[in-house]
Amino acid sequence: MKGLLHIYCGDGKGKTTAAIGLSVRAAGAGKKVLFVQFFKDGTSSEHAVLSKVDGIDIMVCHTHYGLFKRLDEEGRRNAARDYGLLLENALLAAPSYDLLVLDESISACNHGTISEERLAESLESRPEGLEVVLTGRKPSERLIALADYVTEMKKIRHPFDEGVPARKGIEF
Repeated sequence: MKGLLHIYCGDGKGKTTAAIGLSVRAAGAGKKVLFVQFFKDGTSSEHAVLSKVDGIDIMVCHTHYGLFKRLDEEGRRNAARDYGLLLENALLAAPSYDLLVLDESISACNHGTISEERLAESLESRPEGLEVVLTGRKPSERLIALADYVTEMKKIRHPFDEGVPARKGIEF
C-alpha cells in the first residue's frame, strides 16, 4: 500500500503531539516507526515514553543550540551541518521503517538548517510504503503540494501570551 505524506502545521499547540499519537498508533499496529526531531536534543518529556515503546526508534541531534534567532553566524553554520547530517541519517534509515516522523522539519527548512530541496526530493522518491509526517510552522507551497494530509493547528489562546512559561510534561 502507498505511504502518504502528512503535514501538521500552524501556530497552535499540538503538532508534535499529533505526530506522537500517530507514532504510538502505528507501533501498536506492529509498524516500525522512526521519530526524528530537529531543534530538540532528546530531553523533551515525550522521549521518556517513546523510547520504551516497542517499534519506535528516536533520532535527535544531541547538541542543543538554543533558540535559532539567538544564534550567531557560526552557530547557524554548525546547526545546519548537524541537522543536515541528522536528515541524511534519517533518510538512509527510512527504508527499514513503515512511518518516518520528521518533527520540526518544516521549521528547519524555514531557518535554512536543512535543505528544503533535499527534503522534497526525498519525499518524491521515498519507498512506496513509507508513511511520512512533517511538523512545523509555515510550510512552503511546495511541501503542501506534495502532501496528502495537511492539518493546521491554529492558536486561539495560549498561556504563553500571558507570561506563563512552557511547562514540563505539557509543552515539552
